Amino acid sequence: MESSESRWALVTGASSGIGRQIALHLAKDGFRIAVNHLNHLEAATETLKLVESAGSQGVALQADVGSAAEVSRMFDQLKEVAGRLDLLVNNAAVQTFAPLLELSESDFDRTIRTNLKGTFLCSQQAGRMMKGQGSGNIINIGSGANHIPFPNLGDYCASKGGIEMLTKVSAVEFGKFGVRVNCIAPGAIENERTKKESPEYGQTWANLTPVGRPGTETDVANLVSFLASEKASFISGHTIYVDGGLWGRNQWPYTF
Repeated sequence: MESSESRWALVTGASSGIGRQIALHLAKDGFRIAVNHLNHLEAATETLKLVESAGSQGVALQADVGSAAEVSRMFDQLKEVAGRLDLLVNNAAVQTFAPLLELSESDFDRTIRTNLKGTFLCSQQAGRMMKGQGSGNIINIGSGANHIPFPNLGDYCASKGGIEMLTKVSAVEFGKFGVRVNCIAPGAIENERTKKESPEYGQTWANLTPVGRPGTETDVANLVSFLASEKASFISGHTIYVDGGLWGRNQWPYTF
């Protein structure tokens, strides 16, 4: 078991993308990192190499966050390795592109199971650990879909909207244990995944975003670092948008 002096962060879905960048930033902030992955050990190991290059240490933990049994096993392993948990980042997520009239029940269930149920199961286990410690921090990764309806992403919108309300309930219930809970809602983030969705993704969203560019994985990770720090010690129960003003912009018929 690690010394109680070590700060540990568990990042779900940290084998690639935004999750990997969050893990790297937290490693630079002094956290030791538990890298959760579904079935991507090679990619999770690559994340750990980056964590070590940043001067920290970590461990890869395989688990399907939508399974109560697997989440319980993952937290048992974390207790053995780390002995504590200071920060949970609920990042693991999936989505289905389909109109509501064509969205299958199995795809809807998969998205809700991973995104919303996964956040619930991990938050519950983390909350129990953090209650015993008398301190902790949970950061849920939401989306502009918390606030704006995305056509053909009904299951994703439902899951992310649920995460926002779960954040608020968790913050109210966990506050007395010294645990803060917040949600980060990214805007249009240009990365490897979204560029596969559309080669013009970055420019398309830059044209719509008030600050004139798409977001980056680093933009999201920087906000995680802030919310994980003592500088944010009085912030709990909120959704913070890192979107360049995108989701606050209303349709307007005139140019300016």
